Amino acid sequence: MKHAIATAAVCFALAACSSTPVAQTQPIDGVISGQCHTNMVRGAVGLAASAVTIERARVDSDSLHVQVLRGNRERSGNTASGNADPAAGAAQEGGDRLTIETGRTNNITAIYCG
Repeated sequence: MKHAIATAAVCFALAACSSTPVAQTQPIDGVISGQCHTNMVRGAVGLAASAVTIERARVDSDSLHVQVLRGNRERSGNTASGNADPAAGAAQEGGDRLTIETGRTNNITAIYCG
């Protein structure tokens, strides 16, 4: 029994020392243009604003920088035509920065350029 526990402990210790990165975020076409556009990241609205999700959104939007703001919106409101755009009036393209607003529970509530 002691041998099995010692073997398991050694395996866990060696696995923890692995220097191989789990995953890297790379652009699909291999290049980040630096010209923000949100059409490829609209689906991130509603997801948890984890570091991995934010970096993936930055890369997919071709932005060089990302800014995460604590927004005052909890979620988008309903309109006669469906859900209102929480980033209405904000730029969908342009600049080199993607702005991500988060809600009370750290979910992404809006994504826009600038």
